[in-house]
Amino acid sequence: MPPARTPASPGAPRAAADAPWPGAAAPGGTAPVLCGLGSWLPPRRVGNDELSRELDTSDEWIRSRTGIGHRHVADAATATSDLAVEAGRRALKSAGTERVDAVVLATTTPDRPCPATAPLVAAQLGLGTVPAFDVGAVCTGFLYALAAGSGLIALGTARRVLVIGADKYSGILDPRDRSTRVIFGDGAGAVVLRAGDPAEPGALGPPLLGSDGTGADLVAIRSGGSREPLREAADGAADPYFRMDGRTVFRRAVERMADTSLAAAERAGWAAGDIDRLVAHQANLRILHAVADRMRLPRDRCAVHLDQVGNTAAASIPLALAHAVAGGRLAAGHRTVLTAFGGGLTWGACALHWPELTPV
Repeated sequence: MPPARTPASPGAPRAAADAPWPGAAAPGGTAPVLCGLGSWLPPRRVGNDELSRELDTSDEWIRSRTGIGHRHVADAATATSDLAVEAGRRALKSAGTERVDAVVLATTTPDRPCPATAPLVAAQLGLGTVPAFDVGAVCTGFLYALAAGSGLIALGTARRVLVIGADKYSGILDPRDRSTRVIFGDGAGAVVLRAGDPAEPGALGPPLLGSDGTGADLVAIRSGGSREPLREAADGAADPYFRMDGRTVFRRAVERMADTSLAAAERAGWAAGDIDRLVAHQANLRILHAVADRMRLPRDRCAVHLDQVGNTAAASIPLALAHAVAGGRLAAGHRTVLTAFGGGLTWGACALHWPELTPV
């Protein structure tokens, strides 16, 4: 049983972590500790009114169905690596370091199908020949990358790891598809993990991850891989754009994010009501509210950033974290659960006491 805690008002900042994570490293062992946070958005900001002049839609229609008012869109000369480098540089500055031992990049939109984008990002950040690799789990990618970075620390391969979520979805959306184009935006967010003690603030609880490949067609780019190479098909059937069955994904996303978040909280020794902040993948405001309702958590404990940036895929959680800290909605000591759901299908969650840090 976890030790008794001093009562605190719901959502108020807490003191340092109450106890080591059940099932995590033993006291005095090594745990991944979040110690830096950075974010980057391309300068061009696209509002709903601008999209309504190009598509059969309106500001009211978009807001009522998604909660999104604006999104940021990178120009043609900007690649995912550029977004990732900017966010990574800021995370390193936030952590007060210029060096890490590894880079893990979560993205669905790599600069090229081959090679991976992470080594280029590491080189552009001046990190030398550190190991660097991409993780592809669509909107759950950042949590999968956190798990990978945590594993490198647990194994002793690295003492510090830069974990980045970056996506340029504007390059894979069908310009005529209202159902996807109004939702997604471009951006990047990053954190630095360091080896530390499992009892200190910022120590990540064991990530809970899952997948269900029977739903692979629900969120997909159909053409461009080995199953269906991207070439000019005789019948014109090649489809290089991102597609999503939003209605089916909605239901599954709510169930998986809520249930996995509760499991992560339980593993941390928390009841649902102990969660001060739920930082979920910023897919849709109705999804965020439904997840909170299923968890019996007040909706105002959910971080919301999608109204300003849309769905930024692998970047959405670190961007939401930076926004919440900057706005005073996430403070040191808050019991925080991160959760996401994405194509694959994939999902995940982890818990931590939020540390004292300043995002850049």
